[in-house]
Amino acid sequence: MADYFTHFSCLLNVGTPENAARALDLYNRLSEDGVSEESPSEGFLLSIQPEHGGAELWMRDDETGDSERLIQFVKRCAAEFGLTGPWGFQYANTCSKPRLDSFGGGAYVVDLATGETVDWISTDGWLAETTADEGDRI
Repeated sequence: MADYFTHFSCLLNVGTPENAARALDLYNRLSEDGVSEESPSEGFLLSIQPEHGGAELWMRDDETGDSERLIQFVKRCAAEFGLTGPWGFQYANTCSKPRLDSFGGGAYVVDLATGETVDWISTDGWLAETTADEGDRI
């Protein structure tokens, strides 16, 4: 049986070391607030990066990550700390065994001020569309 993984590693600047400390608390409280049935710690790891002045959060997977929980958390931080501008991350989908359609990735960009998706791409869908016969394209 094959194991499937989603990998990512990204930073979010929350403005100040104080906000970063508050973000750690927010990370641990999300399940209590009803945002998710499971805490984000089951979807990704989070730490403060002192080499970036203590205002950067490093979010990454351990073995596999949940990109939806990551996006949910970033939007929550943006609302909590008044963050603005675009923010994004890339992810890779991998598999422990060679399988068709089991490798790929993508990227996602959100407007921190509004929480709206700016754009996203999945290489899986892009590849299928790009290699489809002209008559098969929608």
